[in-house]
Amino acid sequence: MSLTHRAPHKVLSEAELEEVAQRKPPTKPSLRGCLRKTRCSGSAAKSLLFRFLPFLRWLPRYPVKDWLLGDIVSGFSVGIMHLPQGLAYALLAGLPPVTGLYSSFYPVFLYFFFGTSRHNSVGPFAVISVMIGSLTESLVPSENFVESVNGTNVTNEELRDAARVELVATITVLTGIFQVALGLLQFGFVVTYLSDPLVRGYTTASSVHVLVSQLKNVFGVSQGEHSGPLSLFVTVIDLCKKLPDTNVGTLVTAIIAMVAILIVKELNHKFAAKLPMPIPIELITIIVSTGISYGVNLNDKFGISVVGNIPSGLKPPVAPKISYFGQVAGNAFAIAVVGYAICISLGKIFALKHGYKVDSNQELIALGLSNFLGGFFQCFAISCSMSRSLVQESTGGNSQVAGVIASLVILVTILKIGELFRDLPKAILAAIIIVNLKGMFKQFRDLSTLWKSNRVDLLVWIVTFVATLLLNLDIGLAVSVAFGLLTVIFRTQLPHYSILGRISDTDVYRDVTEYDLAQEVPGVKIFRSSSTVYFANVELYAEALKKKVGDSLFSPAVIELSGGESSQPSEPSLQSLGLPQPSFHTVILDFSPVSFVDTVSIKILKNIFKDFQEIEVDVFVAGCGGEGDLQSHEPWPGRASFGTQLIAQGVPPGFPQGTGAAGCDMDPI
Repeated sequence: MSLTHRAPHKVLSEAELEEVAQRKPPTKPSLRGCLRKTRCSGSAAKSLLFRFLPFLRWLPRYPVKDWLLGDIVSGFSVGIMHLPQGLAYALLAGLPPVTGLYSSFYPVFLYFFFGTSRHNSVGPFAVISVMIGSLTESLVPSENFVESVNGTNVTNEELRDAARVELVATITVLTGIFQVALGLLQFGFVVTYLSDPLVRGYTTASSVHVLVSQLKNVFGVSQGEHSGPLSLFVTVIDLCKKLPDTNVGTLVTAIIAMVAILIVKELNHKFAAKLPMPIPIELITIIVSTGISYGVNLNDKFGISVVGNIPSGLKPPVAPKISYFGQVAGNAFAIAVVGYAICISLGKIFALKHGYKVDSNQELIALGLSNFLGGFFQCFAISCSMSRSLVQESTGGNSQVAGVIASLVILVTILKIGELFRDLPKAILAAIIIVNLKGMFKQFRDLSTLWKSNRVDLLVWIVTFVATLLLNLDIGLAVSVAFGLLTVIFRTQLPHYSILGRISDTDVYRDVTEYDLAQEVPGVKIFRSSSTVYFANVELYAEALKKKVGDSLFSPAVIELSGGESSQPSEPSLQSLGLPQPSFHTVILDFSPVSFVDTVSIKILKNIFKDFQEIEVDVFVAGCGGEGDLQSHEPWPGRASFGTQLIAQGVPPGFPQGTGAAGCDMDPI
């Protein structure tokens, strides 16, 4: 009986409710499952198609009257932001400005078909751009294209840019391949290995890299390109040496632009509720500065560097250079993971706020296909921008239609308007980049927050930040992930061990050393570890247990004597041997935090049972969850099987009842 075929007012009987409850929830069709069938049904094929092309599901039900106007306004607002950011982030990636416009058009348009987030604004992103820029500078440095013209060494920028575009297109295609492959293999969970402190520490350090990379354009000096570990500090030292050569006109232009943009952005934030859309100060700054540069001829008169020629029109697709794959595979994977982590984090925030779901695996595929196909059209790898996404949401954006409108704005720019920005000073783009880093630099506030809440997470943040600064973006990410995983091992290796006591007149049990109101149950020791028990920490678990209940009880004399007497017809007792008896008769091992038990743990637990049996103390295991059964393990002398006694008499009220170790999930290793 199905709930969907019943009238809304009809109440189900208890039998019907039980029948419905016993039914398994519907599962999403997977490509792997479909291929296992000898013949796919039409409904399965349709469901699979809807899964990989989500727009087929929501577009026919698109509420035109309610959503279209908001999406159009939002699309134009975001498209206006795409223009300056695309030009600026192309500069950040070491590429011609037009590639930034391509990256703001193709991937954004493609995301409409494959994406599941209604508010994410995909496109160029500062962190990804600087990761790409570090590769272009190391693999295709300007020094390789120096030519002698009239006795003067000049860089052939046309040849250099062509080589860099070819390299970056290959990186973008490979990044897309990684993301699509991970999505098809249902590896959307890979982002869980990038904890929030790690991502925030990494993006903060990346912001420092971005800032340093743009200082040469602010001061108007020429710098050599540095890459690899400590390259950030080499760049800063080199810049300090060249400060006497600062171009005053460039510096003044950058400062005026930064001040103007900052002021208007603050006004946008302050009066957000009253403004129909944010004032597009970045676009206004670009238009005004380009007009002034053209009218005054800033390049010739004051030596202010400008963007130069921006070709109009779209380029035909070009195949990537496969010979680069081996050199950039590691970097492409890092870009793929970081780009996805940022995208899915933003997507889940907006989905939670607006009450819809984001498919993490489909987002991987959507981002991957956008990168993969975009790479053939001279795009660089993209992710999601927090600033653009917030504008898309705040200006009334309701769906991916807003992204299509934004991409059409960029298309018009590429075809007709782009060439008008040839006299745009590079200092203006540097100013836009630096001002947009403000939000990321605010993440330094995490230090005080994490100090109060979680010191281990604080350590992850700091190590990630320092490693990324010192070792550059690619190696820094690898070190950060490795350290993050080490903290997991560290936390399970050194958990908090406690003896629990009952708080009077309640069924609540707490650590007796931390809660004055918690009192031990007479004759019973309730031992708990804050971590699961497995091969890496089970011996520490056994040692901590004996220490908590009293090390003196397990003296070598007792163990040796009981072992020697094991062959006697009657087993001697502690009282008959004249040995001191423990002040308790029962030990309860609280296994509520234990998610699995491996074979090494079973052996140590058997030894624990045996050791306590020798001092005439019963041991019980309580609070087990899972589907396994520890009773299936082989018995040892003196016990019928592992934990066969019922937790009954002598067990404090409110504590988990049941068969000794039944219900613990076994995970053999």
